[in-house]
Amino acid sequence: MKADITVDTKGMACPMPIVKAKKALDGLQTGQTMEVLSTDKGSLNDFQAWVKQTNNELVQTEVENGVYKFLVKKS
Repeated sequence: MKADITVDTKGMACPMPIVKAKKALDGLQTGQTMEVLSTDKGSLNDFQAWVKQTNNELVQTEVENGVYKFLVKKS
C-alpha cells in the first residue's frame, strides 16, 4: 500500500516522531494513509500505543537498516 504522505522523523527523539505524525495526520481525510520514518527505538512502542489511543490503524510496521517505517491509516 502506498502512503498518501510521508513524514520523515529520522534523527528525532521522543516525543517528536509522534508530535510530527499527529500534525500530519490532522491534515488527512479519513481512509488516507501516512508513512512515518523514525530511527528512535522507542517509536515502535510509542506508535502502537498512539494508534490505539487515537483510534487509527497501524497497517504495517517494518524495520530496515535501523529505520522504522510505520504505515498509519486515519480512521
